[in-house]
Formats: sequence, structure tokens, C-alpha cells
Amino acid sequence: MLLTTLVNFITEPFQYAFMRHAFSAGSLAAVLASMVGFFVVIRQLGFAAHALGHVGFAGACGAMLFGWAPIAGQLVITLLTGIFMGTLGRRLEERDTIIGITLAFALGSGVLFLHFLSAYSGQASSILFGNLLGVSSESIRWMLVLTIVGLLSLAVLARPLWFSSLTPMLAEAKGLSLNKVAILFFCVMAIAITIASQIVGVLLVFTLIVGPPAIALQWSRNFWPGISLCVVLSLVIVWVAVFLSYYTDWPISFCISALIFIFYVLSVIKNGRVFRR
Repeated sequence: MLLTTLVNFITEPFQYAFMRHAFSAGSLAAVLASMVGFFVVIRQLGFAAHALGHVGFAGACGAMLFGWAPIAGQLVITLLTGIFMGTLGRRLEERDTIIGITLAFALGSGVLFLHFLSAYSGQASSILFGNLLGVSSESIRWMLVLTIVGLLSLAVLARPLWFSSLTPMLAEAKGLSLNKVAILFFCVMAIAITIASQIVGVLLVFTLIVGPPAIALQWSRNFWPGISLCVVLSLVIVWVAVFLSYYTDWPISFCISALIFIFYVLSVIKNGRVFRR
């Protein structure tokens, strides 16, 4: 009886197409966001990732203003901003003011676009807070294509990215172009943030990008164990959040952020330290 109840509990959400879409889209976002986030944490680019997420808000609202798909506008603006940030290279840590001003301008532009889009307040809310249960088949196809592009790009970039993240001076001495690596990585980050924002919205995209890697790096700082743990942890968090949202009717973005917070606190307590580079 208990086993039957458990099986019904697990399988019931999959009877509905919108839940199957939610699990599919959530899985795509979790895989790419966690792998990109691993390097974001290693390279201490948390604020830059946070800024890219908010910049995407202006792109999505601007796209709606012209009758385009929000995800298209969001991807374009995050890619352009990512390229700009990538040109700063290792100086990025010294340019928080530039990033902050760009972030503020993007948010202000988004507010202006919303002023002309009063009839699309529902879509604006989805952009800000995510709407995983409302993901369409077409959106999943877009996310699948972008995820494949992001993963292939990251696979090619992983070795020089890891090398330049740990020993930038040695990597540069070996002839590796740090600026080129940074620009390419920011482009991949822009793709990951665009996909992740479809799940948790631009306001909480930072959580899904940085949260699982920050937890995983409490347990392992080696490449393969660390990045594998990132992916597994991110998938588990997203799946559990979708189940919680289905049975409690709470927002998925809250469930994801709450689970990440709980896991992170427990991890810090268990290890007795906060991750430091």
C-alpha cells in the first residue's frame, strides 16, 4: 500500500502535459546553469551574472514592445552585454561601478518599456518571476537548441577556461588569450542566464546560476567531481521544487530558492566554513 501510494505520488504530475513541459524545461535549465555557474563561482563573477540577468529584463520587455518573442530580445541583449563585460577580462573585478551603472540603466529601460506595455502585465510578471508551469512546446524547443549550443561551446571552452580561472598569469604566459576566453565564456553565460530566467525569472536567476555550484564547491574543488555534483544537485533541486509546487501551489521560484538556501546552510554547517577561492 505504501509503495503504491509513493508511486502514485511520483507519477501523478506526469499525467499532465504542462507538468511534463515543466520537468523538461527545468532539466534543461538546471544542467546548463549549473555547469556555467561552476565557472562563475570559481572566477568570482557572481555580480556580473546577477547584472546579466537583470539586463535581460530590458531586452525581453523591448522585444514585446516590437511584437517579438521575449526570449529572443533577452538573448540578444544579454549576449551584447556579455561581450562588453568579457572585453574587460580580468579587470572585471575592478569595474563593478560600470556593471552597476549598466544594470541600473537596463532596469530603468525595462520600466520604460513596461510603461508602454500596460496590456502585457502578465507577461512582464513571468519575465520577472518565471513561469515554469506555463512553458510551451515551442519554448522548450528553443531552450533545447540553446542548451545544446551552450553545452557544446562549454565543452570546447572548458579546458582553457579552467586553466585561466585557476592560474591566469601562467595561462597568459603560455599564450592563452584571457580576453578571448572571457568573451566566449560570457556569451555562454548569457545563454545559460536566458534559459534559467525562463524558470525562476530575471530577479532570481542568480540563485539557480550560483546556488548549486556554491554548495557543490563546499564538498569538492576538483573539476569533474565538482561539476558533476553541481549538475546532480541542480537537477534534484529543480525536480523537487516542481513536485512541491504541484502539491502545494507555491511558486516554483520560491521552492527553488528555498531549497538552495537550506542546502547551502546545511553544507556550511557540515563543513564549518564558507567557500573561499
